[in-house]
Amino acid sequence: MPPLSIVTESTIRKIATTRLAYDAVKAAFESMAEGQAAVVPPAFAKGMNDNEVYGAKIGNERKGQLVGLKVGSYWPGNFDSGLPNHGSTTLLLDPATGYPHALISAGYLNGLRTAAANGVATSYLARKNASVLGVIGAGHQAEFEIRAVADVRSLSLIKIWSRSSSRVDWLMDRLKDLDMDIQSADREACVRGSDIVATVTPSKEPLVDCAWIEPGMHISAMGSDGVGKQELDPAIFRGVGARLFADYPEQSVRIGEFQHALKEGIIASAADICPIGAVSNGSREGRLSESDVTVFDSSGIATQDLTVAKAVLDAATASGQVTVIDF
Repeated sequence: MPPLSIVTESTIRKIATTRLAYDAVKAAFESMAEGQAAVVPPAFAKGMNDNEVYGAKIGNERKGQLVGLKVGSYWPGNFDSGLPNHGSTTLLLDPATGYPHALISAGYLNGLRTAAANGVATSYLARKNASVLGVIGAGHQAEFEIRAVADVRSLSLIKIWSRSSSRVDWLMDRLKDLDMDIQSADREACVRGSDIVATVTPSKEPLVDCAWIEPGMHISAMGSDGVGKQELDPAIFRGVGARLFADYPEQSVRIGEFQHALKEGIIASAADICPIGAVSNGSREGRLSESDVTVFDSSGIATQDLTVAKAVLDAATASGQVTVIDF
């Protein structure tokens, strides 16, 4: 059997950066938009309790000759015991043989990878002078999202809402190094007056009302990645004439934020949604005017996981921080 390379969580925390994740995810989105990558519908199952879920995302990326999958889990009780709610592991296969090639701890990496999608979308869709960020949700992932947005826009104010005030306090403490104005806000105030809105929750009901949306706003809906999940009022897509974008439109209408717009007839098909990779590679237009409302849905695709895993594998190999075992 070929040897198996292992990259540990501690190594990834040392070498993985928001820029590494941004570049890898941007490349993944462009491969998808150009027909150079493929994914299959993710498979999900429940854990021991109904609110626990895990699943697998599988795909390939032909430019980088990447084949593999990510296994991810969501155990909401983890936060109270000091662990992230999300757990992730990525397996890269040897494209020539199909045998396991690299096993990569992807807990921290998954946070970077998910937020990098927001970073890419925000960099291409938000107004250049956008400076106020409103965040709906204050869990583990919200910190990654805020840092990714702060990397691509000069923020002056961050507003955060959560059902749990203690989580808002926890998140604000985690973000002290950003040295900017960070405030707790109610849900409506968190949205109104914001240039960028990021929703980062596992909600199954709308949290952002159409009446709160203002011209020029960009929204990144990051939480919907399963049937029934929902963070945005679908009227946003009709009432304010929002321009719609997604990591993978075909998946977005199945398990992402736009599943509800399709069911309600607000959009006719996935063809009404622009893949963000087509914007970043210059083949399609993103924001057309300062008054456009843009909405990006991230339901998460295996191509992201594969390209980011390969990026950290290469970095770890170059710095001699990979463990190689017989398998």
